[in-house]
Amino acid sequence: MHLKRDKNNNRVDRAVILWDSKDLAQKDVKNLRVNVEFDHPTFVKWSPDSKAFIIQKHNENAIEVYKIEKKKDGWLGHATKALTFPKAHETDVIGMGIASNGRYIMSCSNKTDLVIWDLKGQILAQTDTYLMTTTCAKISPCGKFVVAFRARRSSLGGDFSKSGEFQEIKRVFDLTGHSSGVYDVAFDADSSHMATVSKDGTWKLFDTKIEYKKGEDPRLKITGKYNQVGNYSLIGLSPNAEVVAIASGDSLAFYSTLTGHHDYTIDNIYAGRITSLLFDAMGKYVLTTGDKYIRVFHNVTGYRCTIQTSKEKLKSNQTSATKERLEKIITECETFLKSIENK
Repeated sequence: MHLKRDKNNNRVDRAVILWDSKDLAQKDVKNLRVNVEFDHPTFVKWSPDSKAFIIQKHNENAIEVYKIEKKKDGWLGHATKALTFPKAHETDVIGMGIASNGRYIMSCSNKTDLVIWDLKGQILAQTDTYLMTTTCAKISPCGKFVVAFRARRSSLGGDFSKSGEFQEIKRVFDLTGHSSGVYDVAFDADSSHMATVSKDGTWKLFDTKIEYKKGEDPRLKITGKYNQVGNYSLIGLSPNAEVVAIASGDSLAFYSTLTGHHDYTIDNIYAGRITSLLFDAMGKYVLTTGDKYIRVFHNVTGYRCTIQTSKEKLKSNQTSATKERLEKIITECETFLKSIENK
């Protein structure tokens, strides 16, 4: 294992480790280690077909593409570097992503330059975020939007696709309403909702399934308050947009977007702060990173929200088949919650 130190004097491992999420409930989770030459990655993203992953190298400030070969049993075989993109940013990259259709890649520096690449490392477009200093940039799950923001300005949306092919990148709408800086933004599975967390002590959920080409603005659905105000915070939104998770310092708090109320908090997860936060694709788990560990938690709040929404649906006229299905969902969720409480 080759270790070095980053600019904050933290030890970093020049490697990417790939895990099989199907094994998360097992004691022994299989993984594949991929060593990175001469540097360490600051971002790692899977391609939509899971046949490759891309990394943003820290010191070289460049994107590299690694192809994955699979064994006959379906498990990962080995990874080989296939391509290195030319250097496009002079300062640290604070965001990188790949579109859900796999046709283009986004990278953005902490200045104002945002770049859209094709898969061969050719620049399709460059734009200015007009944020003076950009603190974060993300690509939406639907592949249609890039959101960029800085600590003293609300987030921005950019529509840069049409019929699956790249056309242009342009500003289409803002997410506004916070009285202070935006820390982070998150999406649900189809990008129809976006959530933000702010220095002002609130989080907000927006309905972004709008006709922005006709001038419609995102609709604010709910605002909630969160604890640990004053700490830089990260936000995650469940795939069905019913749960918000907020990481502040070493604590992880869960909130229902149905009511805006705080459900529960897990404290002292790491020796230092939580550095990233993500829901899995099914919304059953919440994954966090910090210190030298990845920790996975059950989305208990999600089960409670499912029970609540299912009971609400039962109050209206339903077919016998739908009623039976809803009752089954409620029973399964209640059984799971009891099993968690008994541990």
